[in-house]
Amino acid sequence: RSGRAANPRQGPSVASFLEDEGLYEEASARAIKEVLVFQIEAAMARDGVTKADLARRMATSRAAVDRLLDPENASVTLGTLLRASIALGADLTVELRASEERTRRRSGAKPKRR
Repeated sequence: RSGRAANPRQGPSVASFLEDEGLYEEASARAIKEVLVFQIEAAMARDGVTKADLARRMATSRAAVDRLLDPENASVTLGTLLRASIALGADLTVELRASEERTRRRSGAKPKRR
């Protein structure tokens, strides 16, 4: 595709649009939480663990588990996520990495064509 001309109708990426509108952090937090909830619920279903079981294993309340599994509630702590992963026999991995698009936007470089 490198030989093709750029599409004049192609707008900014979703990430850059969200950044421009001041919504990037909120949207990212929501998306990350939704993925985590999906993974926790999948592990619970796989192992036959109920919310009450998870609460007991985490030494917390059922209400705290409900907050953990609520995609609208982005205020979950790393400690809570770690306790949930341990209770489900899983590893929790948190990774910080440079965003190609954000680095490109700061440097003024053109996006790579695939």
